[in-house]
Amino acid sequence: MTDAVYTHGHHESVLRSHRWRTAANSAAYLVDRLRPGLDVLDVGCGPGTITADLAALVAPGRVTAVDAAGDVLDQARAVAAERGLDNVEFSVADAHALDFPDDSFDVVHAHQVLQHVGDPVAALREMRRVCRPGGVVAARDSDYGAFTWFPEVPALDGWLRLYRRVARGNGGEPDAGRRLLSWARQAGFTDITATASTWCYATPDERAWWSGLWADRTTASVYARLAVQGGYATEEELAAIADGWRAWGREEDGWFLVPHGEVLCRA
Repeated sequence: MTDAVYTHGHHESVLRSHRWRTAANSAAYLVDRLRPGLDVLDVGCGPGTITADLAALVAPGRVTAVDAAGDVLDQARAVAAERGLDNVEFSVADAHALDFPDDSFDVVHAHQVLQHVGDPVAALREMRRVCRPGGVVAARDSDYGAFTWFPEVPALDGWLRLYRRVARGNGGEPDAGRRLLSWARQAGFTDITATASTWCYATPDERAWWSGLWADRTTASVYARLAVQGGYATEEELAAIADGWRAWGREEDGWFLVPHGEVLCRA
C-alpha cells in the first residue's frame, strides 16, 4: 500500500506546530553529520523551517526540499527568502517515487514523514536509492503510543485513542518511532544507528501553545473532518476533547512528553 491520507492537513493549527521546528529541536541527531558542501534532500519539508537550517549548515552545498503538498512549498520558499538562502530549491514529490537519479545526495532527511506514508519501507528504499554510497539517510518520527502527560485528563485519553484510529484509518502508522529501526532493516540498510529524543512541554507558555494548537486541530483541521467523515467521532465528541486540551493547558503542574525514534542509516 502506498496511498495514504495526510492525517493533519495544513490548517493553521498544524503549521503553527511545524513552523516551531528547527534543526536544533528536531534534527539534533543529524546535525553533527553535516558539513559545508554536502548536498541534502529534505523529504516532506512542510513550511521549511528545518530545511532552512539544514541549508545554512551545508552551504555552499545545496538542499533540495520536496513535499507532497504543493501549497505548503510557498511558505517554505518564503522562509528561505527571508533568511537570504540561495542554495535551496523546492518541488512536489512522492516519497515512494522520488524523481531523482540514483546516488544524487550526500544526506537524505525526513522528519515526521514515515508515520504518514502508505509504505514506509518503500519510502526508505527510495531514500536509500537517491543517497550516494557512504552517505546518510536520516529519519525521525514521533510515537503516539508512547506519549505521556500529567495530570491525568480523561479527555486526552480519548484523544489519543481517537487519533491513533484515525491515523491508521488513513493508511498511516502513528506509533512510527518504535518501528524505524525495523523499517530501515527491511529497506536493506545494515549500518544503522538508532536513537531517541523528546519534546517536552512544561512551562506556562509551552502548555498554552501545545494545548491550544491541539484544541484547534481537534475541531478545525483536516484531522477533525476525517474523524467525523470516517465515523470515528461526532463534532460534539471532538468539542469535548478540545475542552479537555484547554483544561490540561490551564494546569499549573501540566507536563507533556513527546518521544521520537530516530535512525541514521549509512548508504
